[in-house]
Amino acid sequence: MKMKKREIDAVLILILLASAFLNMYNIWNDDTVNPYYTAAVTSMLQNFHNFFYASFDAAGFITVDKPPVTFWLQTISALIFGMHGWSVILPQALAGVGSVFFMYLLIKPTFGKTAARIASFVMACTPIAVAVARTNNVDALLVFFLLFATWLLFKAVKKGKLIWLLAAFFVVGVGFNTKMLQAYMILPAFLLFYMIAANTTIKKKIISLISAVVVMLAVSVSWALVVDSTSSSDRPYIGSSQTNSVLELAFGYNGIERLTGQGSTSGGGGAPGRSASKEMSSGNQYSSAVQAPPGNSSSGSISKSQQSGSSMAGPPSGGEMPGGPPSGGFGGKGSGHGSKMQSGTGMFGTGTPGPLRLFQTELSDQISWLLPFALFGIAGLLIAGAKERRRLSVQQKETVFWVAWLVPIAGFFSVAEFFHHYYLIMLAPPIAALVGAGWVSLVSLYRNQTGWKTWLLPAAILATTAFELFILRNNIDEIGYGWSIGVGIIGALSAIVLIIMKQRQKPMAYYVSLAGLLVLLVVPIYWASTPLLYGGNSALPETGPQLASSGSGMGTADGSVNEKLISYLEKNNAGSEYLFATTDAVSAAPYIIKTKKSVMAIGGYGGSDPAITLAQFKKLVKEGKVKYFLASGRGKGGNSDILNWVEKNGKKISSSKWQSTTAQNTSSQQRGQKASGAASTGQAQSGSAKSGQIGGGPGGMGQSAVLYELTAK
Repeated sequence: MKMKKREIDAVLILILLASAFLNMYNIWNDDTVNPYYTAAVTSMLQNFHNFFYASFDAAGFITVDKPPVTFWLQTISALIFGMHGWSVILPQALAGVGSVFFMYLLIKPTFGKTAARIASFVMACTPIAVAVARTNNVDALLVFFLLFATWLLFKAVKKGKLIWLLAAFFVVGVGFNTKMLQAYMILPAFLLFYMIAANTTIKKKIISLISAVVVMLAVSVSWALVVDSTSSSDRPYIGSSQTNSVLELAFGYNGIERLTGQGSTSGGGGAPGRSASKEMSSGNQYSSAVQAPPGNSSSGSISKSQQSGSSMAGPPSGGEMPGGPPSGGFGGKGSGHGSKMQSGTGMFGTGTPGPLRLFQTELSDQISWLLPFALFGIAGLLIAGAKERRRLSVQQKETVFWVAWLVPIAGFFSVAEFFHHYYLIMLAPPIAALVGAGWVSLVSLYRNQTGWKTWLLPAAILATTAFELFILRNNIDEIGYGWSIGVGIIGALSAIVLIIMKQRQKPMAYYVSLAGLLVLLVVPIYWASTPLLYGGNSALPETGPQLASSGSGMGTADGSVNEKLISYLEKNNAGSEYLFATTDAVSAAPYIIKTKKSVMAIGGYGGSDPAITLAQFKKLVKEGKVKYFLASGRGKGGNSDILNWVEKNGKKISSSKWQSTTAQNTSSQQRGQKASGAASTGQAQSGSAKSGQIGGGPGGMGQSAVLYELTAK
């Protein structure tokens, strides 16, 4: 993998620097990032028990809803650099840069330096890839591991050694311990490529693949088996599972339910149905609605789910994208009224399921800018790579690999009911590869072939230009007509010039086609830059000019804590294991980050995990481990028996003793305005208002919140 000194590509260095800038600039303004995960890292720093299990709280009561690899790396980073927002982002930001480098390494040997440069550059400026890399969500690291595994797979084919194949599938197993079954989405590409590309007999290929899959499965379930085989009394509850099992979490909620949309709903006062995920974000459906003080609107618009009249008995059940409401309520950087989650169709504003979903308004500007060009590139690659009728060329085999990565995952997102925009990062590598390699092949066909094959290059530029104009049409209010005019004119002229020139003046045709491709990258680069310019959303990453009008600001989540509450509890709660207990991790996370102490979220992320029974809770109260309970106004969820007992037996503490009477967010507003300094004055004011809404009211707790003192009875 190490490149010789004479092979160092200066253009690659510039691309890597650009990637590092996009991924890292201004991340130091993000104080707590996605507080759900940051709280876990805060707790994991305290002892090895918490570290191993990825415990959400310092007492080891409940875990986060993901396997631990990403959080191990974040904890190590925080151990080295100190506990900061940027230190938990750093592993993902570096992984994003590493993915750009791997794209170069994967494309260059077969398709050449120019193709590799283009592929790595496209990867670097893919909007959603940049947005995810700037957060502490796990997806950027997952893609890095999958590209690393791909590099090992290509080595296995070229060198013909089993050890490389086993290593490739080993790394896929590591990917499973990053985001569970999502890592397996590339298996069709791995299996197909090895079967068509490995230079050995069919029998040996099958035996080798079986061995590799066994290794992958062993690595995948290693942590899960250790955890599930450990007595539940000796480890935390598995957050967002219903049976306290990692395997159930992996193959249920983080598995098949992603495709089906979370199963059925439940009514009454029990736990909400699995369709009510935490991504539905805790904010729009209950956080901003319930936490906000009377008369205080917590969002600039109403989500689709609210418009349709859907309701919940309590907070959403645990699930993938824990972090925070798009309204700014938990993630610290709300996407506001302009967010795609709140606009558009689908469960989370992800469009209408169907074969053209990736071309719909709701998803296209996050990942699909160059998808039409990639599709033309596939045709060019399969044609240009053909040397013999009966045997695939090396180029064709690798093209098949990238197509086999692209198609199944694109198919999943075309029909799935339960995903967010930032999951689309899984499509970034194949699109980047097919654009880079495809451009070189299309140029070769244009220059060296006759007939319809020469039309593929101008057609690709023209079709992609038209598609980008379609995307830009839906953002005219935010960016005006300038972008559309510029892209339309230059893109169309490039295609027209190529059509007129055909094979004449070949050197000029090369540069015209390159200019056409580069102009198609201008708007995606701007989109990728919007989290830097306006502040992003650490909980639900997305990009686009709507971030400017939504008032997104960085570093606001820490302002959601009620300092007066902390002071009261620290003064009156000496000796208790938990600073306080509450319904859910949304309420608990900022206090864990602020105090470094244990806060019990009895229902996990959304409040509906059956993590503790009433008898167990009463025992903790009797032992003096839990003295205070904060009912944050989020509903009773799946723990109504505990909430009912607390309300009946707890002593209400006068709000004057612990509830702030004024908002605690002044410093956060200032940081949010600074982070979005590129926005207009009106936008900064919008950001200030948004900051003031975080946590739903004064001191981060709605006025409906109640603090109870508990005593054994």
